[in-house]
Parts: sequence; C-alpha cells; structure tokens
Amino acid sequence: MPTPRAGYKLKDGTKVPGCTTIIGRWKDSGGLLQWAFKQGQSGAATLYEKRDEAADVGTFCHALVEAHINGTEMPKPPATFTDDMAKMANQAYESFLLWERQSHLTVVEQEMSLVSETVCFGGTPDAIAMIDDKLCLLDWKSSKGIYYDYLIQCAAYLNLYQENHPNRILTGGVHIVRFGKAGGDFTHRHFAADHPAIATAWGQFCRFRDAYDDDKKLKEYWG
Repeated sequence: MPTPRAGYKLKDGTKVPGCTTIIGRWKDSGGLLQWAFKQGQSGAATLYEKRDEAADVGTFCHALVEAHINGTEMPKPPATFTDDMAKMANQAYESFLLWERQSHLTVVEQEMSLVSETVCFGGTPDAIAMIDDKLCLLDWKSSKGIYYDYLIQCAAYLNLYQENHPNRILTGGVHIVRFGKAGGDFTHRHFAADHPAIATAWGQFCRFRDAYDDDKKLKEYWG
C-alpha cells in the first residue's frame, strides 16, 4: 500500500498523516524488542538477516498473487531463494488459489490513495473486491501472524473508503489475507461490516488520530 510521493493532502493543500503512520506511533514495541533479542541468540550475522530471509517468502507469495490477479507474467523466485523457500511460497500461493475459488473472489479496485476530510488522514487500501457477491475491503499482509492492529487499520480504511464513495457500500466488511513469513502458511480472517469489533477498532483509530496531534504539539512545546 504505497504512500503517494507527495504525501496525503486535504483539498486545501494541508498535509495529513497516513493511516499506518498514525497506528505505528502507538504500536507496542515489546514484540520488536523480543524479536531483536531472539535474533542475537540465533547467531544471525546482522539484526535483520533472518527477518529479511523470512519476509522474502511472504513477499514473493504476494507477488505471485498480484501477478495472478492482474494477469501479468508470473515472477521468478529471487536469486537468494533456496528450494525450500520457493516451495513454501508456492504452498501459500496454492492455498490462496483454493480460497479464491471457494469465495468467488473478484478484485475490482487496487491501491487507491484516499484522504478523509473529516478525520484528516490518508490511506491506500490494498483492494476492493467482490466476495460471495458482496463488496468488501481486502487487505494483504506478509507477517508472522495476524495482529489486532490490522483490524484497526482495516476499520480506518473501510471508513475512509465509505467517506469517499458513499454510494458504494462495503456490505461485505473486511477480509484480512496473510501470507506467512515462513512455513508456507496462508491465513484469512473476515469481519462482517456490522461486527462490533469494526466499530470498536474505528473508535480506537480516532483516538489514535487525536493523540497523534497532541503528541506532535507536546514535542513542539518541549523543544
């Protein structure tokens, strides 16, 4: 979900923060510190050696899925890939294809950069799709697991899309599709549009948005 090169701006030209920037400001760093500690124990040559190797599996699987959806030439595995890494990526890809058939998935829009004039933030949802004849928000992830802050992000994207497209209601809610960093696993989580978790996650994001501005002011006051 690339951020526009010029950043997100309101109609009057005022710059506003992106959704992931806002959520990232309040993300718990405990998991990151624990991960760094484990890399030291594993004997990795650098802090990011094993992370980059693992991330390649999920990233490559995502690339396969994008090529499939767009009808473009399928990418070849990176030169750094081992046979096992290529196998894991393909296993996750095959799992996606199975889910695609079962859910009757059709992607209708991809990576649209949007700005909320009411809450003052921007975001680039991965995709809008039809699943089981319902319009929904689709979010791709390449990670070790599915984390609750993903739902906060998706709730923000859902409301962002509805503000910009009030006549295209996302009755199908949100679908989080994850390609595992390692192990070739594939995970899918769905939250209906009226699921109480969506409203709770949106409320949390709005509080994060307000706190983001307050935090910026405090830094200015502090000097």
